[in-house]
Amino acid sequence: MDLSLDRMMNALEQLQRPAQSIPAVQVVGTNGKGSIACLIHHGLMEAGLRSGLTTSPHLVSWCERIRINDQLIAITDLRQRLEQLRPVTDQCRLTPFEQLICTALLHFESRKPDWLVLEAGLGGRLDATTAHSLRPLIAVASIGMDHREHLGPNLQAIAAEKAAAIGEGAHVISATQKPEVSMVLEQQVQKMNGTLQWVDALDESWTLGLSGAFQKRNGAVAEAALQWMSTRSEPISNQAIRSGFAAARWPGRLQWMRWRGRRLRVDGAHNPAAAIVLARERCLWSAGGRRQIWILAIQAQKQAPEMLQQLLGSEDEAWIVPVPGHRSWSLEQLRQALPVKAHQLKSANSALQALDDLLDQGWPESAPVIAGSLYLIGHLMENGIVEAE
Repeated sequence: MDLSLDRMMNALEQLQRPAQSIPAVQVVGTNGKGSIACLIHHGLMEAGLRSGLTTSPHLVSWCERIRINDQLIAITDLRQRLEQLRPVTDQCRLTPFEQLICTALLHFESRKPDWLVLEAGLGGRLDATTAHSLRPLIAVASIGMDHREHLGPNLQAIAAEKAAAIGEGAHVISATQKPEVSMVLEQQVQKMNGTLQWVDALDESWTLGLSGAFQKRNGAVAEAALQWMSTRSEPISNQAIRSGFAAARWPGRLQWMRWRGRRLRVDGAHNPAAAIVLARERCLWSAGGRRQIWILAIQAQKQAPEMLQQLLGSEDEAWIVPVPGHRSWSLEQLRQALPVKAHQLKSANSALQALDDLLDQGWPESAPVIAGSLYLIGHLMENGIVEAE
């Protein structure tokens, strides 16, 4: 990974600035970016507008990252565009993520959607999506501790990197943030002569197609974004927003799935802030301190001990498994880093082995939860090990 905007700016210049006239809402933050982008995308569609969406990461297919309304880019189109991009890729030394954003913008240029919905990667200031010149609207998801190796050692530094995506005169929408994050956002908006809108979580009258009480917070940001977009383009009615939110789906996020006919939950929580949210959700489905079985795959650079402290109740059990294709925390490392929880930890060579062992021992009363990495969930889905309900 090599964070820089220079390569992207040079590449887009050589490509004659694809999609530069199409306005975009850029979604930045740590947790909830994909959900906010998904909700905005569905609201636009329900209003009869054409939305070009780019997200990351994908679960099963790279094509998931680029779509116009419900239509994912065809694999043949993706390959062809990446091949056509190769001279620019080589000359500008584009990273894989930068190649995909260039490909998305080329695809959007050819299809001419009304709006672009650009989910930023891990950053903001140097994120490839920030190279798009027309971003009048910035939607901010919850900002927390993640990617410290790239963004900075503390929350204020991480917030500054993400907030630096805010351009001159942009309108910025955020739900409540931690005080140090709020301060950074306010300072950056003032510096860029923009406007900042704080929103409260949606009330109980809203129905969202995304699972979890925490999605009402993301929904509030998306709803405010769509209301703002309505003043800059074709009208977007409140009914269209509500219908779009109810129809929205975002796989791999607090989703019910089945393995051999048995129910389990999966969630992409991969940092302490996301673990806190998941632990709160657990309290809603596991009354009375019922024992919860976790199957956790956590990449080596993540804050796994802090995550386990948030997730594991006193009676819980966690199976530690590797993230396929990635360096991961091991059982031994976690027992050493978190000795107070060591007796609650077990290991397996894979999530599938953990599931098999659970079945042999007697399937738990409370459905197991697989979490810690979207890469693991994508692997399980791609190989047909789990299926969505």
